[in-house]
Amino acid sequence: MAPSDPSLEEELLVEDLTLDELRLALAPGIADAAVFDGWTDTALEMAAVQLGADRDVARLAFKDQGAMGMIRAWIETIDRQMMLDMPAEKLAEMKIRERIRNLVQYRLDAVLGLEESLRRALAIMAMPQNVPTALKTGWNSADIMWRLAGDTATDYNHYTKRAILASIYGATLAVFVEDESENKAETCAFLERRIDGVMKFEKVKAKWLNPDRESFSVTRFLGRLRYPAR
Repeated sequence: MAPSDPSLEEELLVEDLTLDELRLALAPGIADAAVFDGWTDTALEMAAVQLGADRDVARLAFKDQGAMGMIRAWIETIDRQMMLDMPAEKLAEMKIRERIRNLVQYRLDAVLGLEESLRRALAIMAMPQNVPTALKTGWNSADIMWRLAGDTATDYNHYTKRAILASIYGATLAVFVEDESENKAETCAFLERRIDGVMKFEKVKAKWLNPDRESFSVTRFLGRLRYPAR
């Protein structure tokens, strides 16, 4: 019996993918091609050829989604791989700031060498028509990072933590794409400063919200202003 052809097996595997699965399978290749071709149909076709997928089916997978759909798929592949490589149990023994730093660093390492693709992606995401989708995508990535870090907050802290982390991550990416220092030292230093600021903020917030301390009453304060003590 003749040995099976590996390339044929790979082609059959690709053909068995759903459109959603194909979209994610194509995303890394699109990001690679976007360095030279941008987030365009040309990059999509290059990725399809590399993957061994039918070009028409590949275009169908991103039908009416445009560049933003390709970028979202790329980000989702990073989210998914991060969950596999950085599970909560792997981070459990670290302090919270180290968990967050390692998760953000993981994402930076994932796009190392693709700075031009990332720069173009950030420019597209900043377009007015794409801002709502970009914010939602950033929020989702921040939510995944906090969940991996062990956060179980369900009150307003749930939202503030994710908003702050999404802001830190976005700002760090902006530094990252322009950073030409050795081993991205400037980016690392920037990230450390931002995380330090957040940790200080969290400590101050904890003091204000500590139930053991004498609570501050806005009503009592305003009452004293209106009826000062004699």
